[in-house]
Amino acid sequence: MVAPAKPRSNNNDFETLKEHIHGKLVEKLDLTRLSELEGDSLRREIRVVVEHLCDTENPLLNRSERERLVEEVLDEAFGFGPLELLLKEEGVADIMINGPKNVFLEKGGRIIKSEVTFRDNEHLLQILDRIVSKVGRRVDETSPMVDARLPDGSRLNAIIPPLALDGPSLTIRRFGSNPLTLEDLLKFGAFTPEMVMFMEGAMKARLNIIISGGTGSGKTTLLNTLSSFISNENRIVTIEDAAEIQLQQEHVLRLETRPPNIEGKGAVTATDLVKNALRMRPDRIIIGECRGGEALDMLQAMNTGHDGSLTTVHANNPRDAISRIETLVNMSGFELPLSALRKQISSAVHLIIQASRLQGGPRKVTYVTEIVGMEQDTIVMQDIFKFVQDGIDQNGKAIGHFMSTGVRPKCIEHLEQAGVKLPPSIFAERTLRSN
Repeated sequence: MVAPAKPRSNNNDFETLKEHIHGKLVEKLDLTRLSELEGDSLRREIRVVVEHLCDTENPLLNRSERERLVEEVLDEAFGFGPLELLLKEEGVADIMINGPKNVFLEKGGRIIKSEVTFRDNEHLLQILDRIVSKVGRRVDETSPMVDARLPDGSRLNAIIPPLALDGPSLTIRRFGSNPLTLEDLLKFGAFTPEMVMFMEGAMKARLNIIISGGTGSGKTTLLNTLSSFISNENRIVTIEDAAEIQLQQEHVLRLETRPPNIEGKGAVTATDLVKNALRMRPDRIIIGECRGGEALDMLQAMNTGHDGSLTTVHANNPRDAISRIETLVNMSGFELPLSALRKQISSAVHLIIQASRLQGGPRKVTYVTEIVGMEQDTIVMQDIFKFVQDGIDQNGKAIGHFMSTGVRPKCIEHLEQAGVKLPPSIFAERTLRSN
């Protein structure tokens, strides 16, 4: 674990020396020669220059100070400055930067203040610009909000002055180079083996699934986990605002939306990409998050032979997820009668899987709910599995148990036709044990 650097009595002197060496480094670099190098070779070449500068500018540094100085100057020259320390720290789920001097981390379900800081607003803006420019985005006064991704797959949202009053504000949702696996989620008690058997069967039988949940509930992690059950023979098209889905299959086409340019033109929306994806002969379409009119195109895709598609929506429970989809479809500009819209939803979507972040930080699949059909103008749903909260433990974390409701899913016939056979006992009404 790489811990953030602790404050020192001569920290201002250290920062001044770091800035001085960074300036000297820029003067000494032979850009013509460096253009021939890349990756590790480039970093090694620059490290030699930085180490020489450290020795000539302040030879009195001890070994640990010298190594720290070299690493931080390299981070300033190459990486994301002080942000590199936070990105290397183990166990961080979210990084929240409220201006240059207030940096907070979420670790173990709790928010703590970090000792890492940035010099000033300009320094933080430089780091932000370096991040967004790598993925073809921009952030300035005319476009003061941006979504982007970091090289390790982490998702970044930023908002800058004049909209952010106390300096640039960055929020980073960590997605490490080693994403959580099915075994990890079982170990953490996010769901039970019986629930996995059913969700795996649903994916293999190409049911259309919506993953619902609030911010930070683990929707994307769950989507990545479920996608691992997709056959390697399927052609999959993913559509996202900032690419974060990590599929392991070979035949994957990753599409990403594009914001408008400085003249307000050239935007490519998720709706545009869904319409284009339908012409790309996909077996499955995965939308990272439905948040606008693309919900209607997604429903139509699900209803026209693209079975086994996946998306996520922001909602607190399965019933709210249906209401959310109705709202998003209305944002498409088509005024469908409510009964027609609900009939479209009930015929397109088979399952809603609810992910929740409970008090104290634990993330659970709280509902696996089937959409059965329509009764008059109401969508009929039934819970197959659910999580029941029993209380709070001595550490302030929610505790509870999973249970099977005793309902035999209507979609079992669909699963059996696809060659997926599940033991009837997993649906018997009982309490389920998680790890």
